[in-house]
Amino acid sequence: MQRAELKKINVLALFAGFKSPSARRRITPRSFAFQNGDIHRISEIRRSYTERVGDTIHVHFVIRTKEDRYFDIVYDSKKMTWFMVVELEENLLFDMKDEQ
Repeated sequence: MQRAELKKINVLALFAGFKSPSARRRITPRSFAFQNGDIHRISEIRRSYTERVGDTIHVHFVIRTKEDRYFDIVYDSKKMTWFMVVELEENLLFDMKDEQ
């Protein structure tokens, strides 16, 4: 069973003013780092979605790193802060994909 625990992370991201071939999303995370210094480069954004939480918007990204690890990271628009919500197990992602 996977357990969500919010950990603050540093994210290198592109905030686009307009869409272009290199910027299809308004926010595109490129890499992120944990407080312990571990850095992960993002190779693919598997899914992104927004959710309203009180008076703020959270923008979630389910991403795959170059090391083939999967994470749900979130941008909190009110705090202007990024969090790692959970590291996902690969088999759960593919089970979800098959059900859709």
